[in-house]
Amino acid sequence: MFATLLSLFLRRLAVAVPTLFVVSALLFIVLRLLPVDPAAMSLPPNATNDELAAMRSTMGLDKSLVTQFLIWLGQILGGDFGNSIQYRLPVWQLIGDALPATIELALLSMVVATIVGLAGGLAAFYFRDGAGEAVLDLGSVVILSLPDFLWALLLMLVLGVWLNALPFMLRLDPGIERPVITGFLLIDTLLTGRLDAFASALKHMVLPVLALGISAAPSIMRVLRSSLLDVYQEDYIHQARLRGLSERQVLLRHGLKNAILPTLSLMGVQFGFLFGGTLLVEVIFSYPGMGNLMIDSIRNVDLPVIQIVGLTYCVMVLLISTVVDALHLVLNPKLRAR
Repeated sequence: MFATLLSLFLRRLAVAVPTLFVVSALLFIVLRLLPVDPAAMSLPPNATNDELAAMRSTMGLDKSLVTQFLIWLGQILGGDFGNSIQYRLPVWQLIGDALPATIELALLSMVVATIVGLAGGLAAFYFRDGAGEAVLDLGSVVILSLPDFLWALLLMLVLGVWLNALPFMLRLDPGIERPVITGFLLIDTLLTGRLDAFASALKHMVLPVLALGISAAPSIMRVLRSSLLDVYQEDYIHQARLRGLSERQVLLRHGLKNAILPTLSLMGVQFGFLFGGTLLVEVIFSYPGMGNLMIDSIRNVDLPVIQIVGLTYCVMVLLISTVVDALHLVLNPKLRAR
């Protein structure tokens, strides 16, 4: 098992390196083609031409595009992500503050999507060829018809504004001091015993988590139901019934065990899309994560931050894909035998 997982990791690493290189090159080239001057943005409006020329030389902007990219790539490999033009802070510090918030949001949203999707898929399979399946199908179509940002707006208007049941801005109630240990707010509040802050953080995350989780659940539900229908046509299902197993035992021991693998693949893809899809939802709820940081950086043409945020999204998607493949190896003995 360990050797197989190590082989998977090495294969993924071999793919990740050129992928990250291509993505970084595209980001760098496209951003450098924009009609903006990072040197001018780094100086006050009354800067002289000599100061502007000196800044361009310091930033390497007087060199060719290829040379600029190689210099920037060397800095990245050396752990120097540059400084934000807008915030005058190291980019790694901004990413370190925003990334944990987005990871928490994406993970909780995926938990909601998984619970709702698996429960809906099992219910649709149980009520197959009946009115219950038709109702669940109609519900999934309605949910899929609305993107996550529209769910965010609807939830905000109904539960946040109209009913005033849940907060819909920021991450903590006013007056609550945020503990900082790992950077992950939920973990830090538990580590410090701040249950009031933990409850406040969870309360503020309900609406964005629901917006993302609900929109991702129908796809999981449909794939699980379809997989169960296919699995139940196999001979071993009929043999299990002949051995006297109840329908519940057939489902849990044989049906669900084999139908979950295609569903797991979809969940990995969904999680990758969900992580990237946090961008608009974070902006709607003023959630201080990667999405808000990216939008704010684009608005202020903060090129160093945009480049690193883009690379971070790429790294996270590659990491998610690797974890899903590793789970496949653990759950599917046929793959380990290859």
